[in-house]
Amino acid sequence: MPRSDPSPAETTADAVSGTPRYRRVLLKVSGEALMGASEYGIDYEVARRVAEEVRDVQALGVQVCLVIGGGNIFRGVSGATLGMSRANADYMGMLATVINALALQNALEQAGLDTRVQSAIPMDTVCEPYIRRRAMRHMEHGRVVIFAAGTGNPFFTTDTTAALRAAEMGCDALLKGTQVDGVYSADPKLDPDAKRFERLTFHEVLARDLKVMDASAISLARENDIPILVFSVREPGAFKAVVAGGGRFTIVGGGG
Repeated sequence: MPRSDPSPAETTADAVSGTPRYRRVLLKVSGEALMGASEYGIDYEVARRVAEEVRDVQALGVQVCLVIGGGNIFRGVSGATLGMSRANADYMGMLATVINALALQNALEQAGLDTRVQSAIPMDTVCEPYIRRRAMRHMEHGRVVIFAAGTGNPFFTTDTTAALRAAEMGCDALLKGTQVDGVYSADPKLDPDAKRFERLTFHEVLARDLKVMDASAISLARENDIPILVFSVREPGAFKAVVAGGGRFTIVGGGG
């Protein structure tokens, strides 16, 4: 059955009561978000704060899984522009996401959450291989699952991975934590006249070439009727507020 987007009245009521609008969600966080104020690597204070946000959402009774990018360590596209084989560069980027996933797993466990990392590239010494049914069982048992190493294939972004895993896990929504509080017509840091959108259809995102997620991710979400909620991961409490239908975010969904 198609999902219905929340009305303003429903959104306000849910936000006030703290009632979650979704039963199972996937949170996509960029690798750059884990850098904090640094120029490279992982700011463990940021990882700790993200872990606490996930803990607060799970306390609402929501099942949570995550996909983390690797751009704070290595970006495959950047390596390819320097003359590297795109496939090799992308594999290096996938390994970077495993490093981030293990760091976030540590932060989540310190926050008191039972956590599993599943990698699309098998590396049994440090994490589980990606097995769909096992991942779903973990979430049903209250564990947080972090999906690492992208899809396991080069030429696919972690945005596409997030949409794919959200579909495979039967998630009710895909939440993308960014550096700004929604989707804008241009980069608001560079263009003070950039327009912020409250709501967009999948078609509008593709037609306007808005940089929400790449086209493959948008198409996957549209085909599986999974709304994408874009919010600021830097805002304390934003993840919980958005899951409850409040806070400040842009919702992408519907429209064919």
